[in-house]
This record gives sequence, structure tokens and C-alpha cells, in this order.
Amino acid sequence: MQRRTPPPPGRLGRPRSAAADEAILEATRAALVDLGWSKLTLGDVATRAGVAKTTLYRRWAGKNELVVDAVAVLFDELELPDNGSLAADIEGVVLQFAAILDRPETKTALMAVVAESTRDAPLRERIRTSIVDRQKRLVLEGRARAERRGELPSDDDPFVAAATADLIFDVVAGAVVHRTLVSAEPVDGEWVRRFTALLLGGLAAASP
Repeated sequence: MQRRTPPPPGRLGRPRSAAADEAILEATRAALVDLGWSKLTLGDVATRAGVAKTTLYRRWAGKNELVVDAVAVLFDELELPDNGSLAADIEGVVLQFAAILDRPETKTALMAVVAESTRDAPLRERIRTSIVDRQKRLVLEGRARAERRGELPSDDDPFVAAATADLIFDVVAGAVVHRTLVSAEPVDGEWVRRFTALLLGGLAAASP
């Protein structure tokens, strides 16, 4: 009897379809806008995406994880523009961030998962790893570019640099999310310029 060779590690099961994932995440955002968090079901998402319900359960353990991933891909669109100066770069990315937050699907999804996360520690961790940690790359990229330009002094202490990056991200994200989703005020060019000046003033004061 011929002996079968086992499949190599990491190749077990049916491969994931990028097109199916994209359709599912898009359907999730649309369902949130139409139905809201409480009425959203994986069955409705599957119908909208044109996939079997079991397809969703193979990829996501439940609604919480699915919605976080549906929001996370929106923020992955953020890019730090190279506008010639740190101030101009910050203004550019803040305007992008505010535009993403202003989308109906982002507003509904983000507010819903943040509210749910207040009583769900694993959901808070997924938000942190899937959204927050992934977008801190913009702070690190902007800081490195500003150091190359001579706009900011280099920080040779990795622990201090990481703590500073965390603080900058918290300040930017907190201010823009509050302005857009809580206060419901516009993030226009004038507000962004004033905010950037305030942020850069703080960075200068914090530099050794």
C-alpha cells in the first residue's frame, strides 16, 4: 500500500480567499450602518457578502472580532504624506484620519466596539492590537523622517522613544476622535493648523 505524504505545515484546510474577506468586511460595515450593533448578525453579514455562514465562523469567533477587523482595514488606508516638513506631514495625516472617522460606517462601527469593549477585556485587546498598534507606525515613521530632516533631535533610548510614540499617538488620536465623534465639530484646515502648532510646541518642550 502506498504511503501518503502528509501536507506541509501551514497548508492544512482550504486557503482563505482575499476577495471573500473583503466582501465580508464590506458587508459588515454596511450592515452596521443599516441595522446598528444590536441587530447585526453574522447571518445577515453572510447573506450580504454572498458567502455561507460557516465561512464567517471559520475566520472570526464572533461579531466583536468581525467588527473590529472591519474597522481596522479602514484605518490601514492612512498614509503619512511627505509634504516637506513635520508640520505639513502632521496636517496631512490628521485630515486623512478625520475624513475616515467622518464616514458613516466608521462612526457606527468604532463607537459600537468601543462601547462593547468597556465590559469585554478580550475585545479591548483586539482593538489595541488590530487598530491602535498598527497605526502607531505613522508616528514612528513621522518621527524618523523629522529626525532625518533635522527638525527633531534623535532619541537613542528605545524605551523613551517608544513611550514618546505612545504619547503622541494618544494625543493625536484622542483629540481627533473626540472632535469628530464626541463633539461632532469639523476638523477643517484651520483647526488642524492650530492643533499641529500645539502638538509641535509640546514636542519641542519635551525634547532634551
